[in-house]
Amino acid sequence: MPKPARRMRFTTWRSLATAASAALMAVFLAPAAAHGAPRESTPVYSYENAIRESVWVDTGLDGDGDGRTDRVAVDIVRPRELAQQGRKVPVIMDASPYYSCCGRGNESQLKTYDANGDVVQMPLFYDNYFVPRGYAFVGVDLAGTNRSDGCVDVGGRSDIQSAKAVVDWLNGRAKGYTTRTGADRAKASWTNGRTGMIGKSWDGTIANGVAATGVKGLKTIVPISAISSWYDYYFAKGAPLYDSGPDWLSGYVDSPEATAKCAAVQQKLVDGAPRTGDWTKFWTERDYVKDASKVRASVFLVHGMQDLNVRTKNFGQWWSALVKNGVERKIWLSQTGHVDPFDFRRTAWVDTLHRWFDHELLGYDNGIDDEPMADIERHPDQWATAGVWPPRGTQTTTLRPGAGTQAGVGTLGLRTGSGSETFTDDPQLSETDWAAHIDRSTPEKAGFVTKPLTQDLRLSGSSKVTVTATPTTSTAHLSAVLVDLGPDTIRDYADGGEGITTLTDRTCWGPSTTGDSSCYKVTQAKKTDVAATVFSRGWADLGNYASDLKGVPLTPGKAYTITLDLAATDHVVPAGHRLALIVAGTDKDLIDPPPSSSSRGVPQSTTPTLTLGLSRTSAHVPFVGGAKAFTRATAGSAAAASTAGLDGVRDPSRALRVPGETR
Repeated sequence: MPKPARRMRFTTWRSLATAASAALMAVFLAPAAAHGAPRESTPVYSYENAIRESVWVDTGLDGDGDGRTDRVAVDIVRPRELAQQGRKVPVIMDASPYYSCCGRGNESQLKTYDANGDVVQMPLFYDNYFVPRGYAFVGVDLAGTNRSDGCVDVGGRSDIQSAKAVVDWLNGRAKGYTTRTGADRAKASWTNGRTGMIGKSWDGTIANGVAATGVKGLKTIVPISAISSWYDYYFAKGAPLYDSGPDWLSGYVDSPEATAKCAAVQQKLVDGAPRTGDWTKFWTERDYVKDASKVRASVFLVHGMQDLNVRTKNFGQWWSALVKNGVERKIWLSQTGHVDPFDFRRTAWVDTLHRWFDHELLGYDNGIDDEPMADIERHPDQWATAGVWPPRGTQTTTLRPGAGTQAGVGTLGLRTGSGSETFTDDPQLSETDWAAHIDRSTPEKAGFVTKPLTQDLRLSGSSKVTVTATPTTSTAHLSAVLVDLGPDTIRDYADGGEGITTLTDRTCWGPSTTGDSSCYKVTQAKKTDVAATVFSRGWADLGNYASDLKGVPLTPGKAYTITLDLAATDHVVPAGHRLALIVAGTDKDLIDPPPSSSSRGVPQSTTPTLTLGLSRTSAHVPFVGGAKAFTRATAGSAAAASTAGLDGVRDPSRALRVPGETR
């Protein structure tokens, strides 16, 4: 049963009973504030002299089957002065599989160690910046990676328990040891147990998964470009998004020890994730959305609206579940692809993250809970805010496609259309190609377009497109995209930098040591001029028409109705531009084409051609202001903005994507 409704803005974590102790703790952690409660932690403790130590925490699992429970490596950096005074500190934690294989951040930093095995370089700026401000920073090697025992199970029980066990240890509920194999115990007597998890992509995914266990002591998470359901990383309603599965990903990050011991786990990853796209118990275990009602932690979510690695359905469904369950929350949405906010809005990000952790972990009354819930990038480096997200007054509106004067070039409005449109799947063409040819009759797509808008029209949230299609083959894939038709300057998310360019100058974010610099290369927006912007997408295998869980062979010549889930976004279509819906087959490099010989046992030797029944096809779009806003924006006449001489972004790269890689 959903929790009772709460304020849409997040609130302070303190009850009246704990406010006094929290305020006292705040004074202890910021001695410079002698008069009244502090509003900001300040860098008064030495980073160079910080305590650096390693602990191995027992997960209680034996994933690698060696007869003893797995221990995960926990590298810690914490203020020495506070330890000497016996004062307890909160923890910022990043649990990652990438600390030794692949690196973290724009500069792919790895953990390095001294002769005693204590961490020297901790990737990213978190330890440099926050340890001098009275926090401990903890970097956890997921099971099966770097210096940890166990096996990588790609978002499953082992992955999540790797990090949850550390939260339990920080709160006195799990066993820790001073070495990987020894019996000498290590206790976290230096912390008050209040923990915040942060991380990008796979790291942020672990934060989502741990929060979904409801573990006590986890007070906040900051998931950046993170997965909320691993099925939705690999498939979209049966359609494969990548040509590999979680077994490849596990092998990519496994330590040498795990590679030698984890063949049985690897086989389970193969068996549990069939390339048919059918839902199995494997995916249920890796679905954190279903457990959102257990989340106790506040959530500060960050995602790129053009992220084609961890696609934005992941943040949209997670956010909706947090809203339903009254979780305290905040959100940033950028125009980038799979990019960390440190690299697209650095100064504002560090300041906001600092105040967020001060509020959530130290209990400082710094006013961040009174600020807008959402920051949204409208144009490169131009941001807008919203008090809540999606904004109040957002209502789903049903748009209907209609036939036009040319085949495949139709209309989009509120009235139910009639007739049909036909297209043939062309796996060599992408959404960029479809949008570029929106006003031409081409065989690979069916396009439907509004009149030029007389007012700006804002979409905020997740859309759905219901399609009734008659295939000529036993398998067929579908794509649906929403397009802003009109000239604009956007971040070039399809470029290798996914919307940023890395320069040579550096800025510094805290003290440095010889082995751990706080200085990182400056970045700037990588921009491109376009005539059309695809801003929301969805895909499906038509064989999943009757069930999201399992696909079946199609009967050629028979009509099927299926609903595609489009990615969450927040986009304004300006006055003078047009809004388009395009329905097509394979979206090149974003889904795989249907097999030439059906994996479901039915031979297929021809390319799918699909006929849409327009009276039974519709788009359900969240407009701010609902149908009235759409009616106002499409009333009257306006000149269409010129699109001559400009294209969309280049086709997205087909390079194998890994959650946490690229930027």
